[in-house]
Amino acid sequence: MKRHSIRRHRHLAALLTIAGLALAACTTGGGGSTATSGSSGSGSGSITVGTASSGLGTFLTGPDGRTLYMFAKDSANNSACASSCADTWPPLNVTAGQQPKAGSGVSGTLATLTRSDGATQVSYNGLPLYHYKGDAKPGDTNGQGVGGVWFVAGAAGGPLSSSAPSSGSSSPPSPPPGGYEY
Repeated sequence: MKRHSIRRHRHLAALLTIAGLALAACTTGGGGSTATSGSSGSGSGSITVGTASSGLGTFLTGPDGRTLYMFAKDSANNSACASSCADTWPPLNVTAGQQPKAGSGVSGTLATLTRSDGATQVSYNGLPLYHYKGDAKPGDTNGQGVGGVWFVAGAAGGPLSSSAPSSGSSSPPSPPPGGYEY
């Protein structure tokens, strides 16, 4: 009987260890979409904005490798995308006090601004940066040209002007839900 009890305790301890490791992996960063949930980064207190290239040119990417966008209705250090707009176009947010770092090919100025909801959003040359919910993987640029106001953030500092998505899609991107296609 004692042997059965010891095995049970060892089995339980092993299961708890595995469960703890799985929980830690889920809560300490492994997922690439932390930027869309409002906070990004590693234990170093910063996130890195990188670049990628396609037929559109060289553009900015978030720490998860996904394409970053600019909104034509934004102004310097001010986001005009809130509420349901931010649901479709999640801002690249960091925790207050975090500062973004420039990866290879990023030559403009990375900074942060405070959004109307109090969140801290990353900006590039003063313009707020966003992801697009319609992009499924790194390299997708399905948000390019949506509504004539959403554009891939160019590494040179402004929005890229070509309106064709470069993710292999043969049809134009559909307007985002929530009426933010203007």
